[in-house]
Amino acid sequence: MNATLWFLLSLVLLAIGGDSIVRGIAGLGRRLGWPPFAVGLVLVALATSIPELVVNFYAVAAGQPDLALGNAVGSNVFNVGLTLALAAVMAPLLVRWRALSTLLLVLLAATALVIVMSLDGRLSVLDGAILVLGFVAVIGYRIVRGGDETPEVRASIEDFSRTSDLLGQNLLRIAIAAVSLGVGAWLLVRHAPAMGQALGFTPLLTGLLPVALGTALPEVAGAIGAARRGHGDLVAGHVIGSSMVNMLLVLGGMAVIGHGLAIPASFVRYELPAAFVFSAMMLPILRGDMRVSRNEGVLLFIALLVWLAFQTLQLHR
Repeated sequence: MNATLWFLLSLVLLAIGGDSIVRGIAGLGRRLGWPPFAVGLVLVALATSIPELVVNFYAVAAGQPDLALGNAVGSNVFNVGLTLALAAVMAPLLVRWRALSTLLLVLLAATALVIVMSLDGRLSVLDGAILVLGFVAVIGYRIVRGGDETPEVRASIEDFSRTSDLLGQNLLRIAIAAVSLGVGAWLLVRHAPAMGQALGFTPLLTGLLPVALGTALPEVAGAIGAARRGHGDLVAGHVIGSSMVNMLLVLGGMAVIGHGLAIPASFVRYELPAAFVFSAMMLPILRGDMRVSRNEGVLLFIALLVWLAFQTLQLHR
């Protein structure tokens, strides 16, 4: 089996593991009596990022930090330009979750902070710790202020974590997730660089493009389904929450466990600013009528195609 087939198998395993861990944690939380809104809020932020978290931390541990760095930042571009865009094209999104406007500003501030921290070519352990603590503080604050949301929004977030609370079933889900995520991450980190090399990609570009795209595809399918059911809050929440996780928790965690994280100068000039621009493109949506129309979805997707064309030109320079 060649590297591409192993890579595709790893994506399937990561998707299975991500779904299983979310259901397992939600079920255990319900059985233990954890507040449904708090569980739902954390899972909305983390659900689509758990496979990427496992992959990126495994990549750092395996000596492939460039692959992890590319995946973390590339995922933010695909979150907006692919996941949010295609969901809106399939079914226009109504966003009633008022806190998302504030969380989007936090995401923009976090991205700008990472750019500033990276100007010396490195995220230090201290930089990483600041980013991780920032994520914990933001999530904790939103849980405490959950009462500010409308009953409809609270119900939507709580419904996201509603599942069976049978102990055995949820322990089995978590066991399946542990195996699927572990094997999937191992296969991806082992075979993605070879696949990227065959395409003429560096490990950094492999993480930025094929790995970030591959890990985004299950999110796209889930977002389209949620959009068609009228759950625009969850779609936008996943996109912003996942992007915050990547900027604060993933990059910060990688810097902490890797005793610092090297950031190439080209990444500071191009890829990190691109992630900032794609996040900023959501500002008119979430600060305006709180809707993502089909036309806005098309514009976001066109922006993604322009970015991909730019990356292709850079590759062939």
